Formats: sequence, C-alpha cells, structure tokens
Amino acid sequence: MKTVNHWIGGKTVEGASGNYGPVTDPATGEVTTQVALASAAEVDAAVQVAKEAFLSWGQSSLAARTKVLFAYRALLDANRDAIAELITAEHGKVHSDALGEVARGLEIVELACGITTQLKGELSTSVSNRVDVAAIRQPLGVVAGITPFNFPAMVPMWMFPLAVACGNTFVLKPSEKDPSAANKLAELATEAGLPAGVLNVVHGDKVAVDALLSHPDVAAVSFVGSTPIARHIHTTASANGKRVQALGGAKNHMLVLPDADLDAAADAAVSAAYGSAGERCMAISAVVAVGAIGDVLVEKIRERAEKIKIGPGNDPASEMGPLITAAHRDKVASYVKGAADQGAEVVLDGTGYTVDGHENGHWIGLSLLDHVKTDSDAYRDEIFGPVLCVLRAETYEEGVALINASPFGNGTAIFTRDGGAARRFQLEIQAGMVGVNVPIPVPVGYHSFGGWKDSLFGDHHIYGNDGIHFYTRGKVVTTRWPDPSEDHSGVDLGFPRNH
Repeated sequence: MKTVNHWIGGKTVEGASGNYGPVTDPATGEVTTQVALASAAEVDAAVQVAKEAFLSWGQSSLAARTKVLFAYRALLDANRDAIAELITAEHGKVHSDALGEVARGLEIVELACGITTQLKGELSTSVSNRVDVAAIRQPLGVVAGITPFNFPAMVPMWMFPLAVACGNTFVLKPSEKDPSAANKLAELATEAGLPAGVLNVVHGDKVAVDALLSHPDVAAVSFVGSTPIARHIHTTASANGKRVQALGGAKNHMLVLPDADLDAAADAAVSAAYGSAGERCMAISAVVAVGAIGDVLVEKIRERAEKIKIGPGNDPASEMGPLITAAHRDKVASYVKGAADQGAEVVLDGTGYTVDGHENGHWIGLSLLDHVKTDSDAYRDEIFGPVLCVLRAETYEEGVALINASPFGNGTAIFTRDGGAARRFQLEIQAGMVGVNVPIPVPVGYHSFGGWKDSLFGDHHIYGNDGIHFYTRGKVVTTRWPDPSEDHSGVDLGFPRNH
C-alpha cells in the first residue's frame, strides 16, 4: 500500500511515530493509501528545520524570492492535471472542479510573484530638522498552516506562497484525509529552487495540531475549517502568544427578490449549492425567496438538480462526485432524513443514492428542502454536503433580518435587477463577502477572503493585502544624521566649512 510521508528539509522523511491513518478513494470506498501521523517530536523537528532555514531565507533579497516564485508558478501550471488527479483520487471531486481549485490557488502564487511592490514601505523626509521616518515590514519567522480536506491544494496555496514571499518559513499540516496534493506542492516548490526547509509538510491529527499551537518557535498560525475548531485554534494559539487567522464555518444565504431573473437565480443556486458536492465553505446552502416567487423558483431548482450527473470524479461525464468519507455521507443524510419531522418539505431526497459498479463509494444524491424553519437542524448547522434549504420571506427587510440573525457571516448573495436594492443589501448585510447576482463571491487574489461573526476568529482575512500584513510585522525607523558640513571628526568630505 502506498504511504504518504512527511516533507521536511526539501526531502521525504518517513514517519517515525508508528501511527498511520487511512486514505480512501471516495468513489470506491477502498483504502488506497496510508498517511504517516506525526508525533509532537516530529513536529518539533520540522519546526527546527524551518527555524534554521529562516536565518538565511528571512535575509534573502526580494529578487531571489520572486525568482523562485516565478519558476514555481510555471511548474504548477505545467502540472495542473497531475495535481487535479491527486485531488480527485483522495477527495472525490470531479476533475473540472479540481482543476478550478488549482487555478484559484495559482492566483495567490501570482500575487506572491509581485511581492516586491506589496512590501514597499513608507518614507517621510524632514519631519524635523534633518530627521526622516521610514516604515518597513519584516517577516515573522516560522509560521504554520492547518488546512481542510475540501480544498487540499487551493487553501494551502492561499497561505504558504505569500508567507514565504514575505521571507517566512512554513510548516504545513494538511488534512490527513487527502494528503498527497500537499506533498506534490512542496516537491514542485523544491524543484523550483525553494531552499530546503523553507516549506515543510507534516501530516498528522490532533497531536500534530496541538504541537504546532503550543510550539514556542511558531510565530503565527493560519487555519481554515469548521467553526468549533477555528475557535479552539484561535483561543489556544493566542494563549501561546501567536498571531492567528482562523477561518470557520458558514451558512451562506442567497436572497432572491421578486424582480430577479429566476432562471439565472436557479442556475446559480444549483451550481453554488451542489458544486464540489457542497463541500465548500462558500457554498450557498440557504436560499431566501422573497414574496410570491418561492414556488416557481423551487420548481426551477428541482428541474435543474434532477439533471445533475453524479459519478466518479475521473469520469468526464460526472458533474458531481462522492463525499469524502462514509461517516460524513451518513451525517449529511441524517439532516435530510430528519427534515420533514422539523417542518420542511422534502422536494428532493438524495439519500440512498448509489452508482452502478461503485456501490461501496461514499455516494449521496442532491437534496432540496423547502419551507425550512430557522430553528431546524438543517438550517442551523453547517451540513457541508449537497443539501439546499429554501426559506420564505414576505419582504426584503424580513429576508435581510433573517440572514443577519445567523451566527455565521461568511458570504452571501442577492439576486435582483434593482441597483438600489443591491446597494442597500451590500451595506446592510452582516457578512464579509457579498455577491450581487454572483452566487459564490470568492474574491480574486489581490483582494482578501474572510467572513464575519462565527466565520472568522482573528483580525486578518486571508491572502490579498490582509494576508501580506498577517505574515509581516511593521517597524518604524526614525533617523537623524548631521549635515556633512558640520562634521568635526577631522575627515574631509569635500564640503565647505562654516566658521
């Protein structure tokens, strides 16, 4: 059986703890790989390697760093398909989704390639008599990233390219459910010329996570995952004196006004709710239909959802793949099975779905729940699967109040033809990312990604300017030099003397 080991100091390092976790092909249910699970001592070894590498990398020139990053970007582009195949094999998402993930990660690598302009400081001359003040930004040291299973390539690339471009060294702890993509990213970085120890990958479970959160040589921690874990990461790492950005869960709403193009809204709802099998923090999981359009909109969503082709991710005909594990599949199914008892109308029930020839895969079909109540489990919890809830509101104000009452505030969208309504919505809604006739408003790489409320713990969003500020710290230098004409040291610099 294939074993995924750690990547430390620019090479593969076999696991020494004796503990391994299973990696499953979600389309077949078969365990295809085992992944080494690091002990605290192994995490410490990786951090020490990164600490040693920082001594030179942190002092390296911007030209040297960007030369590596440009080469890295070219290698990632050339290996798109290979990375996507690893994602599909271990996560289950269809190949086109996996390619899209790689493309969004590449955006941040491209941002990192332009780090020379992003790290420019500020200078104020002559603030007083021959006194200048400069503001500069410097790297933190060793930083860590803890990333989720749903985007095993993209989310790590949201973190380490900017971190190393800023002069830090990085220890990545990816999800143990689909670990191979992280190793491939690190191998390509080494091939691009990244010095040994600048980027390290340590696989593991809670033992490895807790070791990073408490390690005295880790200066900052980036995390993407569920809200309960994000809160734990933020509390624990902050208590250990670390800078933290911890992105949590979501319940993203799409408000559909009566004037909206309902065909466009239904198309958007289906792609945003069921794409990547709903396993993404920016999925639309709740549609709020305003006024009398609800029945028509639900029917249009149902018609489209029933046509989605579900199958193995490596089948070009598949539009949606399986869920990551059988346990997660069963948890998602439980929300659908209990929905009717909590007042919802089950328009589509995707539980019990199987694919011929792959009966042991982690399959679930698309589910659509209408007239969902705000106190039901299907609405309150982040399901993280292909389940779309539809709620009804009589007015725009009622719909906004419903959305703002949610403890989550990651992303949201409005569908309308009215510019005034859209403007009000983007100002009144309590969420970090807003789409206007755009269902999944993930910002481009040079803007930052992050939510509000229980969707983000910490002051910094991820990537963009916030990411650069997170991975650097400011320093202000105040300088005063005497005028050369006043030099009384006896050294003649050729300046006229004043007597």
